[in-house]
Amino acid sequence: MSEITYTKQADYLIPDLTLPTEPELPLGRYALMHRDYLEQHKRVTYLNLLTAGRLNAHLYQTEQTALQRLELLTKQLAAEQGVTEELKEKAPMQWLGMMNNIRSQAEETILSELIYN
Repeated sequence: MSEITYTKQADYLIPDLTLPTEPELPLGRYALMHRDYLEQHKRVTYLNLLTAGRLNAHLYQTEQTALQRLELLTKQLAAEQGVTEELKEKAPMQWLGMMNNIRSQAEETILSELIYN
């Protein structure tokens, strides 16, 4: 265990503490939403991840999981509702509307299960 050093400022000794460096990972929309949620509603978890140097890795993993689940749920819901490439060719506007609804449903599920949990 390393010894903590202090800096004297006026009459106080302030510990020289720094956060561990974290690798730079690309964080997308879902990672940033999850970070904001942790910061505002699960402060202890946020601070534990931050001080352990694992926050970016956790957020990156959450982002990747969310994107994979979004793709999987979109495909499953499209199959359940009969949205096919054939429909896309016959009635593109109907297909577009149905796909927008499906994406919204999938995203709502992801937000409630992964991001805000």
